[in-house]
Amino acid sequence: MNKLRFTAPVPVGSRLRGHMKLLVCEPIENGGYQMAWQVTVEREGSDKPVCIAESLTRRYP
Repeated sequence: MNKLRFTAPVPVGSRLRGHMKLLVCEPIENGGYQMAWQVTVEREGSDKPVCIAESLTRRYP
């Protein structure tokens, strides 16, 4: 995780839903790619997300 914020509590038994949006995909050494994803987690019945993060992943052939 690059940036991680917990913006609201999550009561036990809550229903959650996650969304991912690709922000950047850059080539790296050895023919791989580094991707930055915006991750948002929402709780059913809440007006605002409970978690907002930026996740970094790498993919190699």
